[in-house]
Formats: sequence, C-alpha cells, structure tokens
Amino acid sequence: MNDAEPNPTIAEQSFSTLPLQDALLNNLVSLDYTTMTPVQLQSLPILLKGYDVIAQAKTGSGKTIAFGLALLNRLKVENYIVQALVLCPTRELAEQISQALRQLARLIPNVKILNLSGGRSISPQLDSLRHGAHIIVGTPGRIKKHLDKGSLSINKLQTLILDEADRMLDMGFFEEINNILMRCPKPRQTLLFSATYPVEIKKLASAFMQNPTKIMVKETHTALDIQQIFYETLQQKHKFSLLKSLLLHYKPSSALIFCNTKEQTIQLTKNLINEGFSATALNGDMEQSERDIAIILFKNQSCSILVATDVAARGLDIKELPAVINFELAFELDVHIHRIGRTGRAGHKGLALSLTMPADAERLCLIEENLMQPITWGNSSELNQINDTILSPSVVTLCLSAGRKDKIRPGDILGALTKEAGLAANTIGKIDITALYSYVAVHDSQADIAFQHFKNKTLKGRKVNIKKIG
Repeated sequence: MNDAEPNPTIAEQSFSTLPLQDALLNNLVSLDYTTMTPVQLQSLPILLKGYDVIAQAKTGSGKTIAFGLALLNRLKVENYIVQALVLCPTRELAEQISQALRQLARLIPNVKILNLSGGRSISPQLDSLRHGAHIIVGTPGRIKKHLDKGSLSINKLQTLILDEADRMLDMGFFEEINNILMRCPKPRQTLLFSATYPVEIKKLASAFMQNPTKIMVKETHTALDIQQIFYETLQQKHKFSLLKSLLLHYKPSSALIFCNTKEQTIQLTKNLINEGFSATALNGDMEQSERDIAIILFKNQSCSILVATDVAARGLDIKELPAVINFELAFELDVHIHRIGRTGRAGHKGLALSLTMPADAERLCLIEENLMQPITWGNSSELNQINDTILSPSVVTLCLSAGRKDKIRPGDILGALTKEAGLAANTIGKIDITALYSYVAVHDSQADIAFQHFKNKTLKGRKVNIKKIG
C-alpha cells in the first residue's frame, strides 16, 4: 500500500490545474468552487489516473466532490450502462450524494443518476432501472436486493466507491458489502472513504483493492473554529430546563440537538414545540418521506431546531450550522468529535454545547484528553433569563407536486417566481427536486405571493398542487 504525502506548497491549488473535462471545470467555476480542500488536493491527482485509493477523512471534508469529479471525468455518457456504484450507510447520505453528483454533472448532458436505497418502495426503482442508468448510489441492503433480483447489472462497472465504510460496517452491512464486491468485475477502480481505519476495513482493502494509495486527512476543525462549553446538571429531570435556558441565552439561528435514543428525539421535540420553539425530530423509525421533509425544512431554515440520533443525522451536511447541542453525551469519543464537527465549517465559527451529569465523568475525561486542555465549564446561573424571546424562522418552505419525473429543474421554479411572480431572487432560497416533489424556500414576506402564483398558474405548462410544509 502506498501512502500519499500532503504537499503544503500547493495549499492554494485551483481545480483548473487538474486534467478535467471542460464541462466539469466550467461548472466548478459557476458553483464558485475554486480552491481544493485537503482531501481533494491529496486524492484527485491519484483518482484521475484511475488508481485505487483509501482516504481517511471526516464528513464535510469535500470527499464527495473528489470522487464525484473522478467518476464523472471518465464517464462515457453514450454508453447507457452502470459505470459507477457508490455504496453508503444511510438513505439520507445516499440522497445527499446523488444531489451533489447531479450538481457536478449539470453541464454534461443526459447523465442519469439513480438512488437505490432501502426504506422506499422498490417498484419505482425497478421502473427506473428498466430505462438504464450511468451512476447508482445506494445502501448495501437495497443494492444487493436488486442484484439478487437481476434488476441491476454491474458487469461493466468501472468505479466502485465505499463511502463512510466504517459506519456501514458498524451498522452490520459486512456480508452485503462482501457479496456486492464479489460480483464486481475486474479490473475496476475501487475507492474507500472512512473516518476511521479499523481492522475490518483493512481486511476489505486487502481482499478487494489493487495496491491502494492511503491518504490521511487530519481533522480540519480546530479549537479556534469551535467553542466547546459544558454545562452540568445533577438530575435528568432538570436537563430540559437547562436546554431551554441555553437556547434563550445563545439564540442560535439554527441548532442540531443530538440524543442517544429514538424515543428521546420524539419527547424532546414535543417539549420544545410546547415551549414555542420551531423544532422537528429525525430518527430511524420515521417514514422516509417524513425524514426527507425534516431534513429539507432544517436545511432551508424553515425549522430552527433538528433533534436527531447519530445514525439518522449521518449524511446531514450543512455548510453553516451555528450550534450543535449534545442533550446527552455520545458514548464514544469519535462520535462526539463527529457531532461537534458539524459546526465551525468553511471558516465559520461554531458553538458546541454539551449537557452533562455526574455519571458522564469517564466520557468527559476522554474528551478532555482529546482537547489537550481543561474542559470549559459554563455556569447555568449566569445564563440570560431576561430576554426570553424565541427566534422564529424567517423562511417558509413550499412543496410542489412535480419533480424529476416531470422533468422539473431548479431553474424552472426560480424562473416562475422571479420572471412570472415578480419575486426578487434574494427572497428565494434553496430549491430541492426529488423524484415526485419539489421544495422551494421563500422568505416569509413573499411566501403568500409565491403560494398564490403556483396555485393559480402552471409550471412548465402543467397545473401543480402546492402546500406549505414549514
């Protein structure tokens, strides 16, 4: 196994120095992607040559763009067969990767990307597969099911990507992954991305990879990026009162609150809503449609607080997240680091607040050792109890009953709102297109205008149903 050494002299290297197709380079410019992240700097020159790579990097390091550019650069669009397969642990991460790949490929005509994840009806997936695809993104269980049924063929696969491989193994997908790997053709390029590098990952690499180059990307979140403050309460029943005080004191425009159980996410969300906060839950027991809407509302800032378990929040990538709150400490240090690493990204300052109890002493010692400095303790008696105004979201999310299957693109919705309805572009936020629905974030001052426009007019010549979901 080769090791790639980081080169500090190219820290400001541009994507334009890479041997990428003009369509990809032009699209990167339009997306305002100029300087590569460390994982992109180290991996892309190797990936573009077709070599196998093992990259140890955290979520949010830019690895999706790295492997996305590599697989799109070698894609033969005229060959309507599956040329790349991306395996990942959760439906949410699969959808996030699918969207990122579509964004990277938007200047390459006719690229078809399918998300084949569990938790959804298999019938629409079977229909889509009958029409072929270039890139498949999905969870191991559902991919294996399609292979077993014969609805998916990977005989001509060129690139296989295992994203967040350690998490897939933690979730018990070893047999499925092993089964899929056995069916992949040789030769091929295999890329493995993992936050950690346990023994099981080493076994997979030695069995299924050809002399891979190992890339280690150090954690990019520093103590200067994230302010960690810990607050102790002596009894569990006092935790919610402390959480409310923290939210009123720090007033984050949005916050991701972590719980250790699904049941706790539901109860905590109910308590927050009863107190007047804008909150929604995210856990593995929810229907996929409910999970999709929860994530969209939070990303759009139509909902201020997302209360989630670690597994459900896997793959949730938000560039600017002001605060992360641990309602309960994670059981493992790596999980704690992963949680707080969701704030303080891309040059922004982050705030990580943790509620603790005396029983957490052992976990706190591990966190303190990792910090290599004493923990910062907050004093709950000093929290501002006077200004109890709760910040309300300033964005409304509208849901339209038309999506990718209806050939709807973000530009269609943006054009309808700006050119036809007369809304200023800066009042329109994120636009998400799924297979059957489209979601658009609109400033609350313009939401009624947007709502009435779609209620009374057509979108690409067809009437659509519309509703406010947040």
